Amino acid sequence: MLTKDLTKIRNIGIAAHIDAGKTTTSERILFYTGVNYKIGETHDGTATMDWMAQERERGITITSAAITCKWKDCFINIIDTPGHVDFTVEVERSLRVLDGAVSVFCAVGGVEPQSETVWRQADKYKVPRIAFINKMDRVGANFLNVVDQINDRLGARAVPVVLPIGAEDSFQGVIDLLEMKELFYVDEMGAHPEHRDIPADIIDDAKMYREHLIEQLADVDDEIMGLYLDGKEPSVDQIKAAIRRQTIALKFVPCFCGSAFKNKGIQPLLDAVVDYLPSPIDLPPVEGADPDDETKAVERHPKLDEPVAALAFKVAVDPFVGRLTFCRLYSGVLHTGDTLYNPASRKRERIGRILMMHSNKRVDVDDASAGMIVALPSLKSTRTGDTLCDEAHPVVLESLTFPAPVITLAVEPETTEDKAKLAKGLMALSDEDPTFVVKDNEETGQTTISGMGELHLDIIVDRLRREFGVHVKVGRPQVAYREAITQRVERVQGKFVRQSGGHGQYGDCVINMEPLPDGQEGFVFEDDIVGGVIPREFIPACQKGFEEAMGSGVLGGFPVIGVKVELVYGSYHEVDSSEMAFKIAASMAFKEAMRKATPTLMEPIMAVEVVTPEEYVGDVMGDLSSRRGNVEGMEMRANARAVKAFVPLGEMFGYATDLRSKTSGRANYTMQFDHYSAVPRNVAEAILNPSGSADETKGKK
Repeated sequence: MLTKDLTKIRNIGIAAHIDAGKTTTSERILFYTGVNYKIGETHDGTATMDWMAQERERGITITSAAITCKWKDCFINIIDTPGHVDFTVEVERSLRVLDGAVSVFCAVGGVEPQSETVWRQADKYKVPRIAFINKMDRVGANFLNVVDQINDRLGARAVPVVLPIGAEDSFQGVIDLLEMKELFYVDEMGAHPEHRDIPADIIDDAKMYREHLIEQLADVDDEIMGLYLDGKEPSVDQIKAAIRRQTIALKFVPCFCGSAFKNKGIQPLLDAVVDYLPSPIDLPPVEGADPDDETKAVERHPKLDEPVAALAFKVAVDPFVGRLTFCRLYSGVLHTGDTLYNPASRKRERIGRILMMHSNKRVDVDDASAGMIVALPSLKSTRTGDTLCDEAHPVVLESLTFPAPVITLAVEPETTEDKAKLAKGLMALSDEDPTFVVKDNEETGQTTISGMGELHLDIIVDRLRREFGVHVKVGRPQVAYREAITQRVERVQGKFVRQSGGHGQYGDCVINMEPLPDGQEGFVFEDDIVGGVIPREFIPACQKGFEEAMGSGVLGGFPVIGVKVELVYGSYHEVDSSEMAFKIAASMAFKEAMRKATPTLMEPIMAVEVVTPEEYVGDVMGDLSSRRGNVEGMEMRANARAVKAFVPLGEMFGYATDLRSKTSGRANYTMQFDHYSAVPRNVAEAILNPSGSADETKGKK
């Protein structure tokens, strides 16, 4: 085991918008902490953290990689997360188990759409963070402007703790506002920065921003406030302690800057991780529930003498080790050979090996303590979001919720030999990624795969070919449409009666149905049965019947969203009634009510942001409007314009190519799912009745 001193552990994530420089920053951290002897580069395909072939080819991060390094006397477990919105679940599940985060921003682009998404995810899990403004060497870099954007757009109290020396080509280092020294980078590798006195021409700015830092701290920290009111200058240690307290309390975001690619500004960032981000014991105990009584709250403290509790936050398939389950240990000590209990599957799991991960390399350890992130091979019945705990002291930690996929593809094996491989590959990948869903369509015999976007499914298909050796044919992407109702209907009956000699079947239920308010997408069931007209034991079967019927609507067989069903009346037969009969009757009532409630087709609407040079703004907006897009607004972004719009997903296929040709390759865009909205009638007719056979229509489900 690496350490028993929990104060010396930092579990941090590096999260940001795509292309802000997360992986490059991670690579420099590994170099300066001595994990790597040479620096890997994303653009060369040599980054340690991007170990998948697809990551190296495309220059993007797809899976969150875990790695352990040491700085000063602390062990830092780092998770490098993807920036692309299609892999946002990777960020979500990483933040769930981390104690702190480094949010990386581009000094030119500032706060971009995915930066906001990641920031909100960190807010949701109450993750303290520090900001690192990267790419200070690029043309248009403006550190203070990005700090202002973090304050304005993200609602944070972001305060510079360093100042850049120069910008763009002349960026040479940073000024430490606490020590009032400048860190000047003299060698190309940046391993030995020189500490110098601040030059006379910038000393006044440094004093002003130091004063600003103390004022901002005084607003939220009582100790600094007391010193400030007494007219006393706080010491460096007092300022550091206050920054740490308020960062952990989520009231303060210290801001650093540098250029990871040019090897500048990384050491102060590492110091900040140790100085300001929390150890496992700085945070409140993790809360869970008793598996046998969900109302009973259970706490687990980050102590070595408590029973073991761990959360499985990720499952990965390793070509050498097989199935790897990544776990965060919240309490106790785990030893090789221990047996843990999984309350979700009600099964025991024997821990044969404990692995510390170094990206895709592994180191065996004998035990691991609370606060550590480890990988456990060969766990048979543990899924993402499950809890592993001591059987004598069971607990269920808060699981993870995942968004529903928005895009579907049909896949089929090229040969009969590929058929078994395909099933195996799809099973392994859906095990690994909760936002990737596999369905077999019974009517058409097709296998469909669903995910968060085109890139997501593209990567999945690529992995099937490479890792599992499957040759697959892929259909055109289909949008994950939904069905909804537009009005309330009352007293709709579903009656199922079957007499076939001997025991028959009898189920009868009457329902009211209405749409949920404010565009809610769930399902609400209300039991309004009085006088026992339907016995109590059959009501769960009715609910199950409604839920199953929601899987396939009456327009095109798409899943149904946003309905409330009230079970108001019915009848039963003392001999012939059964759970199955009531389930079928409920399903019949649901379908009939839907037909009467004026059903409508719903489509996923994406929030799109296009960053384009000024001269192409008109073309971009015209193109978005032609795709049934609703342009919401526009803002200045460095020397370009950011156009924001809501566009149906069905109109965005092939957009990347069209945008490149319209803007000579100078614009880029991001999009993420926002909400479902009703499809205009003429478009709905074209979707539901395409110029093809009825079988083809069914195949789009």
